[in-house]
Amino acid sequence: MRTNFTILVSGKVQGVFYRASTVEKAVELGLKGYAQNLPDGRVLIEAEGDIESLQKLVEWCKKGPPRAVVKEVSFSESEVKNYPDFSVRR
Repeated sequence: MRTNFTILVSGKVQGVFYRASTVEKAVELGLKGYAQNLPDGRVLIEAEGDIESLQKLVEWCKKGPPRAVVKEVSFSESEVKNYPDFSVRR
């Protein structure tokens, strides 16, 4: 069953290739959606797919790419929007 997670990541997560690395991980997990920088310094991720893959993405988000310093990751289930792929939003 397809599920949607809205994930918010805070810490040093902008300017460290967090969004690009999220796309790579999401594609590897077969997820669809996007990653976007927020004006307050957090990264917003909306991802859709099976629950197991979404949980793996949340676990990956807790570390992120090598230069990231993740302080907090929160997520909630949202309405499925049927994204065609996984991309970076500007």
